Amino acid sequence: MNKIVLITGATSGIGLGCAKKFAENGDKVILTGRNEQRLAEIERELTEKGAQVLMLAFDVRDREKAKQLMAELPEEWREIDVLVNNAGLALGLEPEYEGDLDEWETMIDTNIKGLLLMTKLVVPGMVERGRGHIINVGSVAGDAAYAGGNVYCATKAAVKALTDGLRIDVADTPIRVTNLKPGLVETNFSNIRFHGDTDRAAKLYTGIKPLTGDDIADVAVYAANAPAHVQIAEVLILATHQASGSVIVRK
Repeated sequence: MNKIVLITGATSGIGLGCAKKFAENGDKVILTGRNEQRLAEIERELTEKGAQVLMLAFDVRDREKAKQLMAELPEEWREIDVLVNNAGLALGLEPEYEGDLDEWETMIDTNIKGLLLMTKLVVPGMVERGRGHIINVGSVAGDAAYAGGNVYCATKAAVKALTDGLRIDVADTPIRVTNLKPGLVETNFSNIRFHGDTDRAAKLYTGIKPLTGDDIADVAVYAANAPAHVQIAEVLILATHQASGSVIVRK
């Protein structure tokens, strides 16, 4: 049975990978993100391949806009089967005592509060219908802090706790909850973290073949299509030469 899949942060990286993979799977996809022009390009690309796509341009930090657009969903798009809470970012790599308060707030508002907002807007309908799947994109960074990761690691630790808590809350329903925890993934993540310093971002991937957004999307699609009695609760996905958030062997 084809599903309706809502993906936040769908304009690049893991979110874009999920958009393409779920569309290839025959699912209807709702794409959300801040960049309306990029969303329109992706919508056009997927539609030309025969996918059914709906784009919603909003920032998950904007509670009122998100509530408005979700309330205005066309009837045929309302019964969301899979929510992929992917929107997230890291900013800076300074010691905690030298961090930027505004950057901390942006990470917390996006990675934690944005996830909670979308959960609040989508999951009650799943509970009412008696079906659904929430896939939260966490990180290996949520398992243990690494140098300079401080607040970002804390937000991903929160994603793990919130995912585990939600799984407990819906354990009496058929709804499934998954935490995907990627390691080193080559996306524009590092460009954002380093404020557009492409050279610095590229060095992060030197000497190792990192994961791609498509690699993580493959796991998301697998989890969403597992038999109804199978709940893929948590998956840690690392590049072959990465052992943990802080141990990477470069060759």
